[in-house]
Amino acid sequence: MTDLSRLLRPKHIAVFGGAWAHNVIAQLQKGGFAGEIWPVHPKKTEIAGLKAYADVAALPAAPDASFIGVNRNLTPAILGALSQAGAGGAVCFASGFAETQADDETVLQAGEASGTDLQNDALARAGDMPFLGPNCYGFVNYLDKVAIWPDEHGGTAQESGVGIITQSSNMAITLSMSKRSLPLAMLATAGNQAQLDMCDIANALIDDGRITALGLHIEGIASVKKLELLAIKARQKKIPIIALKVGKSEAAQHATLSHTASLAGSDDSATALFERLGIARLHSLGGFVEALKLAHYCGVLPDYGIGSLSCSGGEASLIADCAADTKLTFPPLSKRQSSALSDALGPLVHLSNPLDYQTYIWGDNAVMTQAFAAMLEGPQSVSCLVLDPPRIDRCDDRPWQPARDCLIEAVRQTHKKAVIISTLPETLTEAFCAPAIEAGITPLMGLEDGLAAIEALATIGCAWQQDAPLELPEMAVPTGQVKMVDEDAAKSALSAVGIDVPKRITASDCATAEESIAQSGLQFPVVLKGLGFAHKTEAGAVVLGISDLAELQSAMDKMSAPHGYLIEEMITKAVLELLVGIVTDPAHGPVLTIAEGGIYTELHQDKVTISLPAHEADIKAGLVRLRCWPKALGYRGQTGCDVAAIMALIRNVSDFYFAQKGAVTEIEMNPVMATAERIVAVDALMAREERDEWKS
Repeated sequence: MTDLSRLLRPKHIAVFGGAWAHNVIAQLQKGGFAGEIWPVHPKKTEIAGLKAYADVAALPAAPDASFIGVNRNLTPAILGALSQAGAGGAVCFASGFAETQADDETVLQAGEASGTDLQNDALARAGDMPFLGPNCYGFVNYLDKVAIWPDEHGGTAQESGVGIITQSSNMAITLSMSKRSLPLAMLATAGNQAQLDMCDIANALIDDGRITALGLHIEGIASVKKLELLAIKARQKKIPIIALKVGKSEAAQHATLSHTASLAGSDDSATALFERLGIARLHSLGGFVEALKLAHYCGVLPDYGIGSLSCSGGEASLIADCAADTKLTFPPLSKRQSSALSDALGPLVHLSNPLDYQTYIWGDNAVMTQAFAAMLEGPQSVSCLVLDPPRIDRCDDRPWQPARDCLIEAVRQTHKKAVIISTLPETLTEAFCAPAIEAGITPLMGLEDGLAAIEALATIGCAWQQDAPLELPEMAVPTGQVKMVDEDAAKSALSAVGIDVPKRITASDCATAEESIAQSGLQFPVVLKGLGFAHKTEAGAVVLGISDLAELQSAMDKMSAPHGYLIEEMITKAVLELLVGIVTDPAHGPVLTIAEGGIYTELHQDKVTISLPAHEADIKAGLVRLRCWPKALGYRGQTGCDVAAIMALIRNVSDFYFAQKGAVTEIEMNPVMATAERIVAVDALMAREERDEWKS
């Protein structure tokens, strides 16, 4: 691991450049940085009232951290000089390196080095000295009052709080400007990640005991393995990771052979990866902020149960509707809760969860506290008080303050977890929320964002209660040509690892039906397939239910099959048809897709995507999510199938995939026909790299 302690917590900072460098000095002074600031400029002797130095050699000592705010052509040389001097690290602000979309040929004709060449030069000169960027704003450490940052930011000094890393500098500025009472402790941008990537920075942040949660705004994952190791480390340190993953990975839009690759699209595979690693994925910036805030003040939650208190039936209905598309549940009131609530509220209030406690108790703080405490004593993991104070520029919010204060007292009495949640984000102000925060109550702005945050922390809490994720083994990236294996060879490979496949024989285009059947010992009915097709149905290369020799010969004569034929037994009376496939997503690693199989795979989109390697319990949980899964259990009195055998097939194909160490990039069995007696891979597709071991 690269040591970033000097860079992130410097005692002295060198600042190179003109206007942008001046901005960094201003932010350091504004934020109260207590260390030394050394401007560096070849022509000036003073900048912002500070002595300026001509170059690195003239500095009083090797700086702990540096901001390099010069143009891209000068940046590598400064990196080299700092590295030679023994500096602690740097931020490279300039753009125009490997991230550039400009045509390198045009740049070269203009007499300049290409962006890629400049980046390689910067990496070589920096050596072991860590640096952020290029194309990077830097970071703000609110814990130690360090802002190596060339622009405005909205955070304030903190004793502890959340760390956020983004790949977008502008997004980082936006996050710092939040008015949602977010305790932002560290804000860092990764730029184009030439040397240090997001996981390197994240590792340094979670090693700081003052960081309580980690937020990652991700445009692309540089290394699945490094993200996995980060997640394992964060879990061990009990630091929740919240991710906002945006965009569709271009790497995942490669040409594919199977249905699996299209079903397990890049976004689904990203979600599956985060799920396996115990990282909560949010889909909006508001939810991302609320989840980080909840992680800091409340911590992870053991389950998805919530309680709701509101003084309006409309609010009670609204929170129930907003939670309907989440995993959140409203546990029914216990007898103890109902009795205590009845004592507080009387017989005219209908008792339920969500609870409309009505407004007639407003003004009686003792009764309100009694009712709130009774609600908090339920089985839920956290309770929500729905509260929307009026805008203070036109109204008076003091009549709403007792509801907040009664919740504070109820939490003090019960020691239960609670949040204040508003229906609209803008109705809760930081001033109104401050006393609640002091009492350990998280203010959540907006129902949708707030409930998403609660779901996220419950997701992490549930993941932490399960076994740690299985680690992804090292796998080679294919460097040779990847080709489709014909169905017969694919089935032979799968059969060798214990997967049941139909009895079959291959035949060339000159073989007769009679010769083929005689050699195989197959019994009618049979299936005829043309070899060499990824999607045989669309190509007219499959004929089912052939009942005799004449019909088989006729089908062979009509079918165009330049790579020969496959004749096999026909499997009938399927209880359930499944697709089981594995594809290597270049952006997110290997994923298992299980879906309704056969001709309705794309039409019904009944699927689950699971990041591999996976625990058996995770695969079972995925199967249960399929809409078609009740058929396997014997839906409405019908015959079921052998669920254990389905699990064995999935386990065997997963073991086979990993045993190939990256040579196999796609496997698909579609359909896998589950009958009352057998679980059979009726069709099989495989893509693999051409390697010597395959030829032996």
